[in-house]
Amino acid sequence: MTATDRSIELINAAAQAAADKLAHDIIAYDVSDVLSITDAFLLASAPSDRQVKSIVDEIEERLAKDLGAKPVRREGDREARWVLLDYVDIVVHVQHSEERVFYALERLWKDCPEIDLPEDAKATRGKAAAHAEATAGTQDGELH
Repeated sequence: MTATDRSIELINAAAQAAADKLAHDIIAYDVSDVLSITDAFLLASAPSDRQVKSIVDEIEERLAKDLGAKPVRREGDREARWVLLDYVDIVVHVQHSEERVFYALERLWKDCPEIDLPEDAKATRGKAAAHAEATAGTQDGELH
């Protein structure tokens, strides 16, 4: 069994929305063979809570406006460290970069097929590492 055309359409729209809000390391997996509750997972991250929230809001707005899809569940809003949007056909995880590294969801789903995403989304791969490296020398806003 593979993800449905509708699931792929939702994943691509969500990935593009995340890329438009400068999400890092966007990746999607077809989990339909191992989970009966959903077809696909989209993972994205951002270096700040505010940006996580902005990405989530953009995904939710874009999917509602363009595809008429509304999440049946939205969790993690309060802290904005890991927000989950459940659309039944797909589940979107937007994590703060620290949570992304700590929980490493990619390890859990690495055996599942990766879903091809829009070029803008693919271009985000490695952005979290680049951002961490660029900000490693700063402390309290000063370069050391």
